[in-house]
Amino acid sequence: MSATLTPGEASLASLEKLYREKGAFGLDPSARAGIERSAGEIAKAAAGAAPVYGVNTGFGKLASVRIGSDDLAQLQRNLILSHSAGTGAPLSPEVTRLVMALKLLSLGRGASGVRWEVIEQVEKFIAADILPVIPSQGSVGASGDLAPLAHMTAALIGEGEVFHCGEKKAARNAMAAEDIEPLVLSAKEGLAMINGTQVSTALALSALFDAWRLALSSITTSALAIEAAMGTAAPFHPEIHTLRGHRGQIETARRLRELLDGSQIITSHIEGDERVQDPYCLRCQPQVAGACLDLLRQAAFTLEVEANAVTDNPLVLAGGEIVSGGNFHAEPVAFAADQIAIALSELGSISQRRIALLVDPALSYGLPAFLTPKPGLNSGLMIAEVTSAALMSENKALSNPRSVDSTPTSANQEDHVSMACHGARRLHEMNENLSGIIAVEAMAGAQGVEMRAPLETSPVLKDVIAAIRKECAPMGADRILSNDIDRLKQLVRSPAMSEHAGVAPIALGAS
Repeated sequence: MSATLTPGEASLASLEKLYREKGAFGLDPSARAGIERSAGEIAKAAAGAAPVYGVNTGFGKLASVRIGSDDLAQLQRNLILSHSAGTGAPLSPEVTRLVMALKLLSLGRGASGVRWEVIEQVEKFIAADILPVIPSQGSVGASGDLAPLAHMTAALIGEGEVFHCGEKKAARNAMAAEDIEPLVLSAKEGLAMINGTQVSTALALSALFDAWRLALSSITTSALAIEAAMGTAAPFHPEIHTLRGHRGQIETARRLRELLDGSQIITSHIEGDERVQDPYCLRCQPQVAGACLDLLRQAAFTLEVEANAVTDNPLVLAGGEIVSGGNFHAEPVAFAADQIAIALSELGSISQRRIALLVDPALSYGLPAFLTPKPGLNSGLMIAEVTSAALMSENKALSNPRSVDSTPTSANQEDHVSMACHGARRLHEMNENLSGIIAVEAMAGAQGVEMRAPLETSPVLKDVIAAIRKECAPMGADRILSNDIDRLKQLVRSPAMSEHAGVAPIALGAS
């Protein structure tokens, strides 16, 4: 069934569903009247004598060059061809679909001046499983994601390359196979297509959806680490966290209590334990992971607004005026991407410290060195912990802000840019690294909990360990671990580790 995109009303949940589930989508037909109204205003401007940027003038530094009426269609075509100058690996199919959906949402607000035929062309591509090949590099996040969006638009006019049902081929050949005619652009339509923040926003949103799952999975693996280290649940007392008041902290503490509920390990050392307090990586998990949840939510708010925004230029206003502005500047997206990066780095940092604690017999309260039954003969999880440290270090470097970097472009016409596109793109690498860290924590936590036998963990964590054991056998004699880590990386990125029966859900949105 085709999903309907309603301009101005797209929710995070609907966008995540579109990102994760392959299927057709299209714009709500009710948007057509507003789209055609603004297209009519552009047509009048194109036929008039007054210069209107991007309609009958050149672009950027060439805005003072007037274009004759006979050349307006060629002007838009040339814009797309000349701006298709990206490089790098193509965007994933999932991100490309999200880019196209966001572009429909933006055009659907009826302020961009494109004809309904443009909307229909995008919908035809989606229905036929034709996805433009969009190079991932080339945007500085101002004047829109010009190069990547130009590659998307080039496919619509029959130029460039596409993935047709997963097979890479010339756009024109794929279109011929599906009986789709190349789109001929009218006045302003090329500019409307390439102005906008849709690539930066799609990259940031897709990274956010995966980051949220990883954040929740890290709370689960932290509960395993607390059990393995014979930590205490006292720091998760609800009143401690309500006294501070931060939503994410309160929710994280609640989830830890629910994950640990019914554990024999937790209750076995309430008395007679000479330790007064646990290390911060155990005790302060609600404060750290909770702050990360709140930071991700702040970014989510910004990105949800941006997903529903009109970000091209110039815009056709309600009264018919055509006015140039700067909505294409992706500074809000760049800031959101930097927020997500900081959260990803911190989630990995505290997770890695728990792994280090579990493999160190000086800190792990009775567990053998590197969680191997025969230390010395076997090295156990020694280098798995080192791998987690390497990934943590990479994420620390990757978390340095991108939004504070700017370089003038387009002969100094575009003299301040956001760098949102690569700021968002780097989040996918950070998610991959974080999934590796959490995978190692899952491996170490499960191993440590099992070494506490005959004491048993909680019912929920028993189920978690069972899921881990389907992907990774217990450590006895040394073996190659990279395949185990790779399988666990997939597990921690799935709902199986972020959602649990009997445990209250934690929502990304405001509710």
